[in-house]
Amino acid sequence: MIWTRKHLLDIESLSVEELATLLDTAMAFKSVGERAIKKVPALRGKTVVNLFVEPSTRTRISFELSEQRLSADIIDFTAEASSLKKGETLKDTARTLEALNADFIVIRHSASGAPHFLSRVLDAHVINAGDGAHEHPTQALLDMLTIREKKGRIAGLNVTILGDILYSRVARSDIWALTKLGAHVTLCGPSTLVPKSFERLGCRVTHRLEEAIRDADVINLLRIQHERQRRSMFPSLNEYVNLFGLSKQRLALTKPDAMIMHPGPVNRGVEIDSDIADGERSVILQQVTNGLAVRMAALFLINGGGGPQAVAV
Repeated sequence: MIWTRKHLLDIESLSVEELATLLDTAMAFKSVGERAIKKVPALRGKTVVNLFVEPSTRTRISFELSEQRLSADIIDFTAEASSLKKGETLKDTARTLEALNADFIVIRHSASGAPHFLSRVLDAHVINAGDGAHEHPTQALLDMLTIREKKGRIAGLNVTILGDILYSRVARSDIWALTKLGAHVTLCGPSTLVPKSFERLGCRVTHRLEEAIRDADVINLLRIQHERQRRSMFPSLNEYVNLFGLSKQRLALTKPDAMIMHPGPVNRGVEIDSDIADGERSVILQQVTNGLAVRMAALFLINGGGGPQAVAV
């Protein structure tokens, strides 16, 4: 299909065909990443501003490297050293950056909806790198790419998302992507963090870990989002580990080929044992690698690229 969207704001609004185009284009860019010379000129002459108003390591570095490989000019914006600290509004900051001829704004912000707001007031392309507890579209795309690459398909798979669902933007984007692509999604965690209301999104909700992981083809673990919680959502961390931590004993209850995922950062010994995170069933590092290809694909398509067949290899 021909890509027509100006922005990448969420997964919820994307069609199955658009998701497939993004994933197919990412696979084409993954082959570029395996060459001796990894750069392509797709964004030569374009300026990308990484507007990260919330802390980030993996996503920010992944976007920076993706932009470099596409030959873009890059401006890294740090909120702590900007006029935002002096009371300037996000709108004025973004419009100032656009006045400097920025073609793309990649934004991470603690406020849900911030990328959507910018897309309405700017002419530049806007890419959501995570907004509050709303969505994280490129994380979901790299998760889908990793599942498809390892399992050969997404449709029909049993995927369990385990942990803090309520405050997780990754969970929401993954749920939208997985259900659109035909997976069966189970959510599990404390009842305070996994309310039954998520069943409206087409998921199964359970608060029993053994039930959630028994038939799973993929287990995606999420950390506790302490920075977004307004109060303690469970009695203690020890209780969480005892009830919902993925230990070697619990892993033994799963399918022998069940795949273990985590968006990072990993809290070892809390949501997952170190041996499992580093084990042969873990694809955590493959997720990081696939993040480069996905973000290159998103930038390429939004810039008017012609899909996977147009990627120079």
